[in-house]
Amino acid sequence: MIRKILSESLKFYQKYLTLLGFGSCRYYPTCSEYAKWQIQTNPNIIKALFSSLLRILRCNQFFDGGIDYPKISCKHFSAIQVSNRVSNIKFWYVPESDGCKVIKNIY
Repeated sequence: MIRKILSESLKFYQKYLTLLGFGSCRYYPTCSEYAKWQIQTNPNIIKALFSSLLRILRCNQFFDGGIDYPKISCKHFSAIQVSNRVSNIKFWYVPESDGCKVIKNIY
């Protein structure tokens, strides 16, 4: 329920309120997209919100910016279901030493 409310709030922000701002996020994916991916994929909603807040605080002239994919804990994956169609896959999880990076599928 809380995830749906947060996702809908971010969708509203992306559609209507970013037009009022400068539209110049220093990162890819944008801070709002990063927050949306965190909320959708992170099993702990508090960690998702905290990571999103840290990302927003880093989005300023004192940081270089660049590509910064969300990281989540990979421990909650017990099995991977393989589909014949790549279009059914919403996110790719790339394992790293301290978790997984979340990359959205473009198909």
